[in-house]
Amino acid sequence: MTTSKVTYQGELRTTAVHLQSANEIITDAPVDNHGKGEAFSPTDLLATSLASCMLTIIGIKAADMEIDVTGTTAEVTKVMSADPRRVSEVHVAITFNQALDDKTQKIFYNTALTCPVAKSIHPDIIQNITIKCADES
Repeated sequence: MTTSKVTYQGELRTTAVHLQSANEIITDAPVDNHGKGEAFSPTDLLATSLASCMLTIIGIKAADMEIDVTGTTAEVTKVMSADPRRVSEVHVAITFNQALDDKTQKIFYNTALTCPVAKSIHPDIIQNITIKCADES
């Protein structure tokens, strides 16, 4: 089954429609690559997909452990390199809004590393993943 349909709108913008749900995502080229930067760029989506996948897989593991991780956040930083222009690093800082013991944090960290997006990204792309709890500085 086809997952999505992407249409080029002109002026370096696309719309992508998720066919099962009809949800839509708009992408723009980033300002540093001739674009307007008015929406996620395709490389932003790659980096953001990593964080979304990690939070999803942590959510599955947390449910198995009977821990509610609702409200957990991930801040994403994408690092680009030139020649060739590509994503060279993705930094994901996951913050739980509750205290978790060290063992649980380690379980969630290791779980995050096994998400399908993390396993699909080329090994030359550095994945710098950190986990902390909101009460930690």
